Amino acid sequence: MLTDRTIQDYPADYNYSDEQWRFGEAGNLWKQSAERGSETWQATIDELLDLNFTLVPTFTIYEANRDVMRERNADWHDDYTLPALMRFFEPDPRLHGSYHFDWTTGMEVAWRDNFRRWMSFINDFKNAGGRVAAGSDSGFIYKLFGFGYIRELEMLQEAGFHPLEVVQAATRNGAELLGMEHEIGAISPGKRADIVLVEGNPVSNFKLLYGTGHMKLNRDTGAIERVGGVSYTVKDGVVYDAKALLSDVRDMVSKAREAETP
Repeated sequence: MLTDRTIQDYPADYNYSDEQWRFGEAGNLWKQSAERGSETWQATIDELLDLNFTLVPTFTIYEANRDVMRERNADWHDDYTLPALMRFFEPDPRLHGSYHFDWTTGMEVAWRDNFRRWMSFINDFKNAGGRVAAGSDSGFIYKLFGFGYIRELEMLQEAGFHPLEVVQAATRNGAELLGMEHEIGAISPGKRADIVLVEGNPVSNFKLLYGTGHMKLNRDTGAIERVGGVSYTVKDGVVYDAKALLSDVRDMVSKAREAETP
């Protein structure tokens, strides 16, 4: 989608082997692409549509690049992130995705601009009839399995998706991508019973799906409450107590922390 050059404009001393450089400069890359609504922009979307392409943007895995402090201090890290994984997230040139050695305000601003252009492309692709599915690529860059996936749903909504389009991306579209739409992806006779049950309406607030639930003020009591969180998960017709499973993970993390305490 570059229109005035054939190679991205990176600094002359750019180090392709250094992830701080790679991800830092990637924040500037979308600025060099065709403008939204331009002929090149639309031609790219049309080409992807002709290929029956599916986009799984995984916005969430790069979110730390636009606000690293937010991701480093996410609500769930204390109780649900194993200490070994938290160490893996910290800056270390030996590890993939652990590159926030000297992450600057300018880099975060560039990535915020990057996200706006990227999200608009994904939304335009979807509106043109393209298939978009949900994924998180968790396990890197302060993103925790499960929690990162729900954050991806929020970010698809930020990109311009209607909440029901987000649900479609997380269910039917993924099933179609895998060629399994006759088995999974919707609640209908003959398909596997894969369902999550949650108190409240996730379409009105995806935060209800987080394991930590949603923080809300009870105006009657004046107390801050945690509401939501998946109550039960049904997989292939087998019912699992989701809160009990979450408690098991919390216990695992607590024991791991105790084992490392002098």
